[in-house]
Amino acid sequence: MTTAQPAAVVVLAAGAGTRMRSATPKVLHALAGRTILGHALAAAQATDPDRIAVVVRHERDRVAAEAVARVPSALVVDQDDVPGTGRAVQCALSSLDAVAQAAAVRDEPGELPHGVDGPVLVLAGDIPLIDGATLRALVEAHVAGRNAVTVLTAIVPDATGYGRILRDDAGEVVAIVEHKDATDAQREVREINSSIFVFDAGVLRGALGRLGTDNAQGEVYLTDVLAIARTDGGKVRAVVAPDPALVEGVNDRVQLATLGAQLNRRLVEAHMRAGVTIVDPASTWIDVDVELGQDVTVLPGTQLHGATRVGAGATVGPDTTLRDVVVGEGATVTRTHGSGAVVGEGAEVGPFAFLRPGADLGAEGKIGAFVEVKNSQIGEGAKVPHLTYVGDATIGEHTNIGAGAIFANYDGVAKHRTVIGAYVKSGSGTRFVAPVTVGDGAYTGAGAVVREDVPAGALAVSGGAQHTVEGWVERRRAGSSSAQAAALAREASVAHLSPQARAERDQAAAAHHVDRPTPATPATPSGPHEGDSAR
Repeated sequence: MTTAQPAAVVVLAAGAGTRMRSATPKVLHALAGRTILGHALAAAQATDPDRIAVVVRHERDRVAAEAVARVPSALVVDQDDVPGTGRAVQCALSSLDAVAQAAAVRDEPGELPHGVDGPVLVLAGDIPLIDGATLRALVEAHVAGRNAVTVLTAIVPDATGYGRILRDDAGEVVAIVEHKDATDAQREVREINSSIFVFDAGVLRGALGRLGTDNAQGEVYLTDVLAIARTDGGKVRAVVAPDPALVEGVNDRVQLATLGAQLNRRLVEAHMRAGVTIVDPASTWIDVDVELGQDVTVLPGTQLHGATRVGAGATVGPDTTLRDVVVGEGATVTRTHGSGAVVGEGAEVGPFAFLRPGADLGAEGKIGAFVEVKNSQIGEGAKVPHLTYVGDATIGEHTNIGAGAIFANYDGVAKHRTVIGAYVKSGSGTRFVAPVTVGDGAYTGAGAVVREDVPAGALAVSGGAQHTVEGWVERRRAGSSSAQAAALAREASVAHLSPQARAERDQAAAAHHVDRPTPATPATPSGPHEGDSAR
């Protein structure tokens, strides 16, 4: 090949990962919004290979599904009962050769089929911080040096558990020895194998057939290919990773958290260098696929997950969690939990708002304190400021929904939709009982229960006129604290009356008692709205 493009990438994802102590396969645990395997596949794709093969075994179907979801063209290869990375690569190369041979026959009928030709990049599927730039540099070094094998290594302070890189006096790589097979002197070596290699396809094919299981673990070691290649006269060289964290693997949840924090720090720093203000990087978590525009401000305690996108000049936080939310330019989202929602340009959300999937707030709109919105479109300039549930609704532009409104969308069997027109003003405590439509410019009275459509420009009220019964508390709740307070208030008001006015009041009160005598029974009769008061 004349370029540094791999002929194939093999991603090893067959291991059980028992140290994770989890029902979830190790490579399917996630950090920064992407599975460990997803990170490896993203790095593999960045090298622009002809083909990608993923070797699976433990929880085969789940791992294969993730691989295909990330890379639809990926070749899923099953490892058999023979253990070891060498056997895994042997299975993968056999499948890749078969695919290449079939393509050759199809493209050039009559030609002798051949397998994969060129550099084959192999990487472990449990190294989440590896990036495309590092892999491309490794492939370029391999091609430029005309190497048989090129291994990516790292210098670490504690190499326990890792395979050691053995070099000769000239600094050339002689072999890799696994920790369990290493001598005490070899265990002092701090240069480790990253489990990332580039092989010449022909060298790899020939060496794999000569591997054995004569080692402490009884496995087919891929690392033995290096010694075979060197014995055959090939060049075996190493490229040292610029940062050991790039090649650090995940074996347990402690390492998962440690690498997750490192990855988050890198992501946060990258956003800040690109023009984003992040007030407290230590309390800010940003997934790898999140997009932040220039001059975005992220306040402390904010988590941005999934495919969240925040437009230029917007402010998010503090104490806000958004997943797959689009925030328009110049918008403000404060102390809000949201998923699958859209916030328009210049709009305001929060504090303490809950945006559920399908919530769509138009430009310059407002969703205020303790408002929950689900599967609803709120038009440009419309406001839902306080203590409201909006579900399955369409609200027109510049409409104002009064405090305490409820969009009653569920009848116990099915969900129904409410449509509110433009420039509508709803009174506090209005209940919209779906399905119902309110026309443009209409008003609703405070506490109205809207069960029928309201024409444009109409006023909708419900309930009769207020009925006030003077003296009810003192008569029906005699001796209560409320009755005592009422008596004191009445006496205070009478004390300011003239003698004539006081006489007229007493006369009117006497007439009132005559017209409305107090019944002897029941002992504690019910009064108007007594149930509501009791609640």
